[in-house]
Amino acid sequence: MAGFRDMPVVVQVLLAGVIAIVLGAGVWWVWVKPVNDDNEQKQIALDQKKADNETLRRYERDLPGLEREIASLQQQLEIQRTIVPDEKEAPGFMHLMQDTAASAGIEIRRYTAMPVQTREFYTEVPYQIDIDGSYYAVVNFFERVAKLQRIINIGGLQMATPKFTYAPNESVVANCMATTFFNHDSSKTAPATPAAAAR
Repeated sequence: MAGFRDMPVVVQVLLAGVIAIVLGAGVWWVWVKPVNDDNEQKQIALDQKKADNETLRRYERDLPGLEREIASLQQQLEIQRTIVPDEKEAPGFMHLMQDTAASAGIEIRRYTAMPVQTREFYTEVPYQIDIDGSYYAVVNFFERVAKLQRIINIGGLQMATPKFTYAPNESVVANCMATTFFNHDSSKTAPATPAAAAR
């Protein structure tokens, strides 16, 4: 077989060209193409980061307004928690009722915890209460309860004259159901029925 040098010049040139093309394609495929593909992926990621940064810059300009809005929403949430607290707390409810009764000039003689009613987003916690005092003081107590920031429903009201009195100004006794409400997570289990509490 003839050697490379024995081949005609045209064949040598063509053969050298083919070898150069094959070697060039191999170098391109093995070294250049992976680097090029990697660069393209990095460029795509960089363009995405630039777009994200541009989006975030708009929020950065609005940041003071957003912080004010968050503060306002947190304040509203705290007000809502005062109206309908997050957790069932019998002592806090009783203290609120006692303070309201004292300011109205009546006495709450007994609390009886009734079965808790669990709804989808809130829990009803009813208490049977016995109160006594003068007629107008009892009416004043119910008016004050109606104006409390916390939601308390009064129902099942029964009034009568007392069979015996604790103080000279007591002209009526009343029994009613005072129901307060608490927020709860609907995914959690229903709270247990509270034990009876008496004063």
